[in-house]
Amino acid sequence: MTIHRPLTLSNALKRAYQQLETQSDSAKFDAELLLAKVLDKDRSYLYTWPENILSIEQQQTFEELIQARIQGQAVAYLVGEQAFWTLNLKVTSDTLIPRPETELLIETALEYYSTEASLSILDLGTGSGAIALALASEFPHSQVLAVDISPAALKVAQHNAYAHQLDNVQFLHSSWFSQIPAQQFDLIISNPPYIESDDPHLQQGDLRYEPQIALASGIDGYDAIQEIIQNSSAYLKPQAYLMLEHGYQQAARTQHYLSQANFEAIQSRQDLAKHERITIGRLPTN
Repeated sequence: MTIHRPLTLSNALKRAYQQLETQSDSAKFDAELLLAKVLDKDRSYLYTWPENILSIEQQQTFEELIQARIQGQAVAYLVGEQAFWTLNLKVTSDTLIPRPETELLIETALEYYSTEASLSILDLGTGSGAIALALASEFPHSQVLAVDISPAALKVAQHNAYAHQLDNVQFLHSSWFSQIPAQQFDLIISNPPYIESDDPHLQQGDLRYEPQIALASGIDGYDAIQEIIQNSSAYLKPQAYLMLEHGYQQAARTQHYLSQANFEAIQSRQDLAKHERITIGRLPTN
């Protein structure tokens, strides 16, 4: 776009919204986040000072971000951060973008465990550290071990831990349990990859820009879920829980795998969209 005249924040937002409205279900919100990023301000600033004028450089940067969004790049990657639970987290193309539905794992952990307890928690496939850091913030007397196969993702997670001054989290480079020393946890929790490897949605929308290793898991999408369930027993204390996120149609089969592995008290829980989003199992005493 050629810049012909100065634009107010209000007019810049209107123009961006018009460009995005056929491309995004959240066009207004996207435009606000991107303009706030350009200005290095909160979104509230846009409405407090709507008549402020953008510099030519700011207009150009904003337009570049809008064009990138039109091409399908995720807003979280364009602004470099994403809110999750009570935390604002750095995200990069090396990490999955934390989703609101994953917060159901945190809510469920808070139901099952006291925040005053001294727990040992394992987060498998931590990515940006969203689950591990949310739990570390809610269970300050506990120790969280966050593992990931991606060294680049672990760097992002470590950055987020430092940014939020959460020192009760340790990070380990590991493919699931492969590098974890023998020990037993009070809780194992994970949002593993669970999409079928040939699912056409992987080539659409925001998913095109996210790390495929964090999304897809074998022909039927169950490779990671099965591996975690099959190996968790050796790493859980008696009566400890395994909590897994999965696809909206995967609850029944995940329950079946847990039952095969002799877990008990198995149940699935719905997210806000009424989809069965997580499944829980408890390791028996014997």
